[in-house]
Amino acid sequence: MSEASATKSNPLDPAAFRPAAISAETLAANEAFRKAMSGGPDWWDIGAQAYRDAMASGRGGFPPPEKSPRARSIQIDGKGGHKVELRVIAPERAKGVYMHIHGGGLVFGSAANQDPMLERVVASTGMACASVEYRLAPENPYPAAWDDCESAAVWLVKNAKSEFGTDVLTIGGESAGGTLAAATLLRMRDRHNYTGFRSANLAYGVFDSSMTPSQRHSPEKGILVGRIGIQKFSEAYLPKGVDPRDPDVSPLYADLKNMPPAIFTIGTIDPLLDDTLFLYSRWIAAGNEAELAVYSGAPHAFNIFPLPQGPAANARIDGFLKRAIS
Repeated sequence: MSEASATKSNPLDPAAFRPAAISAETLAANEAFRKAMSGGPDWWDIGAQAYRDAMASGRGGFPPPEKSPRARSIQIDGKGGHKVELRVIAPERAKGVYMHIHGGGLVFGSAANQDPMLERVVASTGMACASVEYRLAPENPYPAAWDDCESAAVWLVKNAKSEFGTDVLTIGGESAGGTLAAATLLRMRDRHNYTGFRSANLAYGVFDSSMTPSQRHSPEKGILVGRIGIQKFSEAYLPKGVDPRDPDVSPLYADLKNMPPAIFTIGTIDPLLDDTLFLYSRWIAAGNEAELAVYSGAPHAFNIFPLPQGPAANARIDGFLKRAIS
């Protein structure tokens, strides 16, 4: 089965998960990506801030961030007097608002580095984009990032119409951003009686912080992230005493009723494969609409980096978001 057909037919067709489904182009790109991302120190050895500084300067395999000239920042009130920043890129007449949450293991990443992605979504969907600059671990462990994203969602529900001219809302994120997007939907339903998000983009998130089988059986290092890295991220954002299966931390264990239609994107060699397969199944079992997009041989974060299957995955995500606001 080709990579393209694996995403269009039954997403749980076993052929999509077999080595024969991975093209030579994907294998070569994965190996080049692995080499580009290896060789440097691990962040837990040099410290999170030192690693962030290397990323910001374009060292360590990460390209320097590109900035959009039309991006702007909005400061909103968060919990406990904390201010939360939203990185905004908007068209003249927005058809909706996409609340974006960036990835990075809850330790790295920044809304300020998401401009190319936000510009793509604006161009593809006609929506305004607002990316949340949430607090990072280990300096700010759970529930800091969760609280900041909840605050952003509450603000958008109240202010999107006056700020952007529309109160049509969607939400999504990649990796840790997918984790926080799912948690934000649950908090908005349970704490604010709000279930108005039109759709959710939940791309390869950590949906079980107690570690799914695919996390436990993944290589120690892997491509971009492996078993050790997942454990180190979890130690950074989860304080001792917090149950890793608390539904607020691990959406897989939540009551998932009354959630919006969601698209779940995952590569077959991503250590978080089970997280996506399991949450997709529970999303459906709770009576919600969902799509599952499986990409043979794709590693973690494949649609953020210049890897072969990224453009197709992004086009499918953008199409899903656009249809939800039509």
